[in-house]
Formats: sequence, structure tokens, C-alpha cells
Amino acid sequence: MQIIEDSTVYDAIVVGSGAGGGMATKVLADAGLKVAVVEAGPFFDPADPEQKTQLRWPYESPRRGAGTVRPFGDFDSAYGGWEIEGEPYTHKDGTKFDWFRSHMLGGRTNHWGRISLRFGPDDFKHKSIDGHGDDWPISYDDVKPYYDKVDKMIGVFGTKENIHNNPDGFFLPPPKPRLHELFYIKGARKTGVPVYPSRMSMLTKRINNDRGVCFYCGQCSRACQVYADFSAGTCLIFPAQKSRGQVDLFVNCVVREVTVDDEGKATGVSYINKEDRKEYKLKGKVVVLGASACSTARILMNSKSPQHPNGLGNSSDIVGKYLHDSTGADRMAFVPDLMNRKVSYNEDGVGGMHVYSPWWGDNSKLDFPRGYHIEIWGGMGMPSYGFGFNVNEFNKFFGTKVGGYGDVLRSDAKKYYGALVGLSGRGESIAYKDNYCEIDPNTVDEWGIPVLRFHYKWSEYEHKQAIHMHDTFEQILTNLGGEVLGSKPGKEADYGLHTPGRIIHEVGTTRMGDDPKTSVTNKYQQLHDADNVFVVDAGPFVSQADKNCTWTILALSWRASEYIVDQLKKQNL
Repeated sequence: MQIIEDSTVYDAIVVGSGAGGGMATKVLADAGLKVAVVEAGPFFDPADPEQKTQLRWPYESPRRGAGTVRPFGDFDSAYGGWEIEGEPYTHKDGTKFDWFRSHMLGGRTNHWGRISLRFGPDDFKHKSIDGHGDDWPISYDDVKPYYDKVDKMIGVFGTKENIHNNPDGFFLPPPKPRLHELFYIKGARKTGVPVYPSRMSMLTKRINNDRGVCFYCGQCSRACQVYADFSAGTCLIFPAQKSRGQVDLFVNCVVREVTVDDEGKATGVSYINKEDRKEYKLKGKVVVLGASACSTARILMNSKSPQHPNGLGNSSDIVGKYLHDSTGADRMAFVPDLMNRKVSYNEDGVGGMHVYSPWWGDNSKLDFPRGYHIEIWGGMGMPSYGFGFNVNEFNKFFGTKVGGYGDVLRSDAKKYYGALVGLSGRGESIAYKDNYCEIDPNTVDEWGIPVLRFHYKWSEYEHKQAIHMHDTFEQILTNLGGEVLGSKPGKEADYGLHTPGRIIHEVGTTRMGDDPKTSVTNKYQQLHDADNVFVVDAGPFVSQADKNCTWTILALSWRASEYIVDQLKKQNL
């Protein structure tokens, strides 16, 4: 097949436009570099009247907003999902892993929960503490200046609490707790679980003239039309296009591989244009991969050449290994005191929790080595299809008949809606070499590119952590005056853990380290095997921590991008 080559030579080619790719684009363009951004999905701007879904009513959807077309609902800003037609992935040895992809400018940052937590000092050195996994080759002090920069540039609300492993940052004012969250505070404190204002990247006050302020519609998952929440497109890519560098966007373009010269050094990328289905090549001095942990691993393993017969950056055979996702388990309770609530006021707030509980336990006294935080949900936000509770489970538990048609359904919806409080645990799993993705030798996608095959199992530590989650959930929900729905899940239900990949925090496939024999990148996320290729998504993570990974992706991408600029100036790349 003929490959069409572009004669332009870019200073940097950035693959992916999410948190890592977006930050790299901003930093490199601000430094005056000529940057090409290659994105597998279409252009997206939540302020575009043709694309925005914020403030649209469920009845405007033929499915009443249900998630039959998009996994989180018709109006959610995620073009993709766990299953994408024509882009399969497979599994090995009967194991499970669900891989979420969001193909669009800004990637998954358009619809993520925007929980913006720093990793703490212990999170970079856990092996030294508990003997499991490996320490990072960097410390919190190496990343702290970049966390500070991210806080100030993007904006995050919260409060300073002086908690050792949940470091403080530069915070905007947090919103006040809503009624169901006040109930949670009561139950958590009675259980001995601390509660603090959330740390989330929505602007509660203006920080510049390019972005508006949150107006508490509670629909951040639809991406904000006034750019008040953080999305990589609106907060990084769009500003980068206005900077002194040049940014060219290549959307609807699926990268096949990184191309190399006779010396094994990267020369650019080849990609398939979805619109004409032809293959093209871009040339660049530096290639920056931010396609997401698994997509970047796939690109590297598919980038085989005489110089890199096992795939680019894979002389160690570590690419794809040590894949791990956050643990996740949920529980819900009916709270009689929240029944028959008045609906004459706005209780939407930001698109997520106003309070949360960071990990409070001492793992040295528990039977699992890593912790979790608790997220809270419920309240009186805009109802979606099903209006917040499973009618059959509700009826079975309480021995009542809820729902029906017409006035009866309307009456019951008003009576019970807002009377449920839910808790979600999001915890740290241990990174194991035997949890991995690899290239399936027998399957390609519709573009002819070999796909990933996954092998993943939870360990006993994750199971024990999940048991602790459910014990804690039951205590808190009971102590806040709730009637816990459903029974505690057992071994046959994996102790209530979501299938790996379902929390969408996958990390670790291109881990960083000082030894090229046991890692893929160095501490600046630079491939050991090709010094002009960098990885700026969550692939280089040595461990996940019990925090959401986006803030750390952003900070590390900024750090790596500054290093790229420095090395280009010194003509080392």
C-alpha cells in the first residue's frame, strides 16, 4: 500500500490529546516549537452549538438519555467506550479486562470525574514501606513543583488539611456540602472515618479571561460550554494554538507505528486517516506518546523494525507489563429521613462530590498493603433514565411496590428520589508483571492494525481491600440512618470488585526506572532504547496510589516536556 508522506518536519509529534498529550502540546508550543497533534477521534469543542449537550433535557434524546449509544448516557462527552465497533481487543487464559477508549480531541478528560488528587510522598516509595511492588525512581519532591504549576494554571478547589500522604496544593474555595453529604459526614464521623472538602478541577472563581466560572449545573461529564471545568482540549490544546509556537491538529487519525531510521532513532509516525482510509507519514525530531497507557503500549509493540525487533522501547520485554487499574466497589442505602423532600431549590452543585474521605487506615495493622478513598453520590440532581434506583431491588428489599405508570410513578419518583446515598471505594492495587497487555497475533482492527490481548487477575490483597470497603460502607451507611441495599458480595462475586479496567485508571505499561533491563523509560519518561521518544500518559507509572491519576499525568507530562525543550536547546535529541 502506498504511504503518503508529509514533507513538513515538526519539532515534536504528540500522539493523543488527553491529559498527557494536551499538557505536552501546551508546554512545547509555549516554548515556540512546531507541534503536530495526532488524535484518533474528531475535533470537539463543548461550546460549539452543534456539539454541546450541557443543559439538555433527557426527553431531548430518543432514549431519554440512557446509555445505549454512549456508555455513560447519550449526553456524556465520551466518543467511544469499552466496546468500539471495528476496534476489538481480546483476552488470554479466561481473564477479564475492560478497556475504555475515548476517541475525540481532549480524550477522556472531557467526561472524567475531575477528582484532582496529588500522589503523596509514600506513594512514590511504597516498596520501602511495605515490601510490595517497586519504588519510583523519583520522589514527591521531584514532582511537587509541577503539581504546583498545574494547580495554578488549571485550577482546583479544596482546603489545606496538612495530611502527610495527601499533600496540600493551591486551592480555590470549595462548594458547601449538600444535604445527602451532610448525612454522610454524620455517618462517617460516627464510624471514625475523616471527611474533607473534595479536591476537584472546576473553577469556583475566575482565574483568567479564557474560562468561565462554574454555575453548578452538575453536568461536568458533558464537558463545560464555558470551560469552567478541566478538559485537555479547552484548557490546554486551545490555548496552545494561541501561543508563539505552531500547532497543527490531525484529527480522526489512528497511529499505526513510530517510524525509525537505520540507527533506530524515531523519525515520526505513520497513521491511518479514518476519512479516506489511506496511510500517511509525519516527520518529527521528537515523538511524544500520550495515547493512554494501553494505546501507547500497543503503538510501541507494533513499531517493529530491524533495529527494534521486539517493538520500539521493548528490548527489556517490559512494554505492556505491570498493567494495573484502581480497585472499585460500591454500596448504596435508602435513607428514610431523606424521603418526601421538597424540590423547590437547586441542589445540583458541581458534577461530582463536594466532600470525600481520603485513606485513613494504618495498613501495617491490616491484612492488605494499600488503601482507598471514599467517594459519595446521591442527592437531587437531574434524574436520568431509571431515576436513581433499581425498582426491582428496592421492592424486593422493602417488600413494597414502587413505580408503575402515570400519576403513581410520578408520585413515587418524587417520594423516593433523593433518598438514596451511595458510596464508592477507589483503591490502590499492586502492580504485577503477570498483569499485562500484548499484541494478539491473530486479530487486527478495521484499519488493519494488530490489536491488544489482555491478561489480568486481582490478587488476594485487592480482595481483602474490597472486604474492608464493604464493611466500612455498611457501618457508615447504617450510622447515617440508612437501610443498606443488597447483601455483602462474597467470593463468587469477586467481593464486589468491578472488572479490571472499569474504573478507567489503567497505568503502568511503560514503567519508568533507572535500569533499562527492567523498565521502559527513564525518570524523564524518555525511552531507554530511543532517546527522542517520550511517554507522557500513565504508562510510566510504577504504581497507581489510591488517588485518581490525572493530576499526576499532568504534572509528569509538564516535567517531561520541559526536559524535551531543554534537550532540544542543547541539541541532545
